[in-house]
Amino acid sequence: MAKGAMGWRADLHTVAAFLTIIPLGKGPGYRPGGLMAASWCFPIVGLLIGLGGGLIYAAAVWLGFTVWLAAILSVGALVLLTGGLHEDGLGDFVDGLGGTTRDRRLEIMHDSQAGNFAIIALVLLFAARIGAVAALETPDRVIAAVIAVAAISRTAIVVVMYLLPAARRDGLSAGAGRPGGVVTLIAIAVAAVVSVVALGVTQAITSIAAAAIVGGLIALLAKRRLGGQTGDVLGAVQLTTEVSCLLVIGF
Repeated sequence: MAKGAMGWRADLHTVAAFLTIIPLGKGPGYRPGGLMAASWCFPIVGLLIGLGGGLIYAAAVWLGFTVWLAAILSVGALVLLTGGLHEDGLGDFVDGLGGTTRDRRLEIMHDSQAGNFAIIALVLLFAARIGAVAALETPDRVIAAVIAVAAISRTAIVVVMYLLPAARRDGLSAGAGRPGGVVTLIAIAVAAVVSVVALGVTQAITSIAAAAIVGGLIALLAKRRLGGQTGDVLGAVQLTTEVSCLLVIGF
């Protein structure tokens, strides 16, 4: 996987174009065939997304906002930076679990309409995210935590893509393919370094462990109910691991 600076920049551009709505100018953009080779950059782009959310929190506190209002703005910034990509996936995944057969579940997940279960799940997740961020209180703790969990949770996406086949042949996940073992290990290593630097060894270990447990449970559920992963499953993995890490850090 020897790459020059131009190759690394192209990988970063590819992943950022996929995970965010930030206008990036000229570059390769999102390339389905190249996304898996570039997926080692998922934690790096996650770090940048988390930094944006953390700085919004710090700015809000500096302006005199309460920690709760600052947390709402911070979480809102995280959603805006990604265009609600993961939230949409979680909602569809939760709705789809109500289907009686595998095909019916996939059909429900493909429907753009949000059902009752999706709305309930998203409300609960938003409440947990906002509460966990507010509980950290100080801007330095929030910035460190949000950076770390953003990197860890995006790496969880890469791991699940590596472990599970695509559940449908015509979905976004199927078109993207699967990352290789070396790329996956690099993503894990990058996320581990980011989390240790941001949180310290102890909290980094507990956060990664929480992400592994929660992400593993979502992956197991997807395997049993859908036969593999989809873009919606990956969105659910990202959000649930992010929230679990935030709760562990704030505990």
